[in-house]
Amino acid sequence: MKEKNTVLIIGGGAAGMIAAIAARRNGADVTILERNSRIGRKILATGNGRCNLTNVNIDVSKYHGRNPKFIYGAISRFNYDMTIDFFESLGIAPKVEDEGKVFPMSGQASSVLDVLRYEIESNEVNVVCDANVYDVQKKKQFEATISGGKTYRGERVILCTGGKASPNLGSNGSGYALAERLGHSAIEPFPALVQLKLNALFLKSVMGVKFEGRADVVANGKVLRSESGEILFTEYGISGPPILQLSRTAGEHVLNGDKVFIRLDLVESTDEEELKYYLIERFSRCPKKTFSFALVGFINKRLIPVVLKQAGIGDINKPCKSISENECSKIAHILKDWELEVTGTNLWSSAQVTAGGINVNEIESRTMESKLVPGLYFAGEIVDIDGDCGGYNLQWAWSSGYLAGESAAKSLKHDSD
Repeated sequence: MKEKNTVLIIGGGAAGMIAAIAARRNGADVTILERNSRIGRKILATGNGRCNLTNVNIDVSKYHGRNPKFIYGAISRFNYDMTIDFFESLGIAPKVEDEGKVFPMSGQASSVLDVLRYEIESNEVNVVCDANVYDVQKKKQFEATISGGKTYRGERVILCTGGKASPNLGSNGSGYALAERLGHSAIEPFPALVQLKLNALFLKSVMGVKFEGRADVVANGKVLRSESGEILFTEYGISGPPILQLSRTAGEHVLNGDKVFIRLDLVESTDEEELKYYLIERFSRCPKKTFSFALVGFINKRLIPVVLKQAGIGDINKPCKSISENECSKIAHILKDWELEVTGTNLWSSAQVTAGGINVNEIESRTMESKLVPGLYFAGEIVDIDGDCGGYNLQWAWSSGYLAGESAAKSLKHDSD
């Protein structure tokens, strides 16, 4: 293996693969050290197996961390248009879908992985799999030691080890320890784009119930973020696309010790006052029906006894003719403003992405190079940047990986001049 002017890339996921391609195209000898038996496994799981490559609406508002504006350096160097051009040059025809999500026309994540692997092989990138790097040291060169004791040396190192989400696909957080031993610090990682756990005794009775509505994250009396769409009750709490989007905000505030609630609106199409009078009219049309049966056809049957109990209704089987306006008001309030306490997030195994990571204040945004260790670069999920659902996290992987690979290779050229 050539060791002069070698860029060592630790981690062969999305960021690591594109970093390798960028570095190789800029003249560096490149070696990828990957702990799995194959590179790019996690790509196969993205976009429900279809690979949500990027999003038309790339913007800093879609990203999170202590300093989301850090993304500007990478996103401006390798932006949406360049990403589309890059993948089209490899053979991936893009298809834009709802909310600006971009998928390969093939509808297969495997096609994205196939063309990336082909590009890596055709550019003669050295790929070493089953290589679990447990130590990186900076001597005359960088030295990366894998399990079994073999050491790989390089002039530059790019850490692309990912975070802790989806450990079944190879992410175990090992990169944090490598970076910390080199002098870097990490913002405590926590799961994001993940289901939320609730403090509610009724969950088993409504497990599997879905509804279209709105969910707000509320902490310290303030609504922090709102999302609408299909929401699902589970045996441990709540899920669905809106909840995954909210989970980052909820999880961070739970981690900080705040009281956090999810506020649900089950009837988003009308306001609370209008809903109250609708219920009064609805119940008046069926005076002999029971309270609970009169709601069949309006909300999910399994939700009816839970909603009525949450509204403080004692006898849910009394006839509609005896229902008061005040009781209708209480039901309308629950249907529009149902607050449930969040106790935490689901496990790392259920998370799509990691929030937190290596402190970006220790990284140069224009190159992705460490401010503390010359020649050390970062890319992808290992740093304290995470995006919303919809292709934003893969765009961060492509942009930061390309910038890191290009920067590492160009700095080698600069040294040799």
